[in-house]
Amino acid sequence: MATIELGRTYKDKITGFSGVAVGYCRYITGCNQVLLSPPLKEDGTYRDGHWVDEQRLDDVGAPKIELDNGKTPGFDRPAPII
Repeated sequence: MATIELGRTYKDKITGFSGVAVGYCRYITGCNQVLLSPPLKEDGTYRDGHWVDEQRLDDVGAPKIELDNGKTPGFDRPAPII
């Protein structure tokens, strides 16, 4: 499989679920997953995103979404440790 690019739109080959790749998780076991965020519902409410194994995804060819985080690069605290 090609490398997953955050900001690209992918479709799950099995379920047909599609959305923009907004997260990527690489596991030691090799079952890497991608968090897909689907578009809003027709009434403007959010749909839940889902984690999908990367080998199940096809790039749908939509333009890549790019965000400029230069002024707001993220939270200023480290991630919590459980």
